[in-house]
Amino acid sequence: MKTTKRLEQALAKLYNAYHNNRLNPEDCAACAVGNILDNHDSWKHLSNEHGSLQLNYVGRVHQNMGRKFNGYTPKELLKIEKVFLEACGFQTPLCHYNPKPINPTSKDNLFNGLSAVVDLLCQLDHIDNVMDYSKLFEQENGEPVYHLKTFLA
Repeated sequence: MKTTKRLEQALAKLYNAYHNNRLNPEDCAACAVGNILDNHDSWKHLSNEHGSLQLNYVGRVHQNMGRKFNGYTPKELLKIEKVFLEACGFQTPLCHYNPKPINPTSKDNLFNGLSAVVDLLCQLDHIDNVMDYSKLFEQENGEPVYHLKTFLA
């Protein structure tokens, strides 16, 4: 499957963060976007509320200048973070009175968040979801349509 450079880099960073327990939805440097941006939290200044899609003045300036951070525009970064937080069980934008999951860093919550992020990242690059293996189970006349070796090539 052909992917973009930014997608490959983002997937590698998210994969490593998940498996090395460096993924935390409540830490701007360790959330989905924080990991995509090499564990920097400066992206949080693009919006006034964590989990909002609304760019603030700084975010709009960067967006209008065509600025990209590791290949992603400010609007894309906010969208990635919102999807991640919501799939992890948070209500966005984050606020002390909004409900949040009991264990935000449980592997189940993080996996749900990452699955949603991977789907979005693939959509942004107009690529089929790399986590969708449903084609492997398609059959025609009782025979598999796709074979694992050709599917992964």
